[in-house]
Amino acid sequence: MNNYRKYIAVTLALITLSACSSLGVQPWERDLLAKKEMALTTSPIDAALDDHIYFSKEASSGGRSFAGGGCGCN
Repeated sequence: MNNYRKYIAVTLALITLSACSSLGVQPWERDLLAKKEMALTTSPIDAALDDHIYFSKEASSGGRSFAGGGCGCN
């Protein structure tokens, strides 16, 4: 019974340690992600308009993906 618990503990430790081992894009997957339909923004004009609206409402420029606004309250 004691060996069984050690086996379970080692197995769980290995699963936990290997959980983040496959993060990122592998070289053979890059051809799929480089396709036009996989882009985050399909239209550069729509992206520019969204940036303009965000800039106008937040009173800040750039940094769309960062938290906080242009008021300096963060």
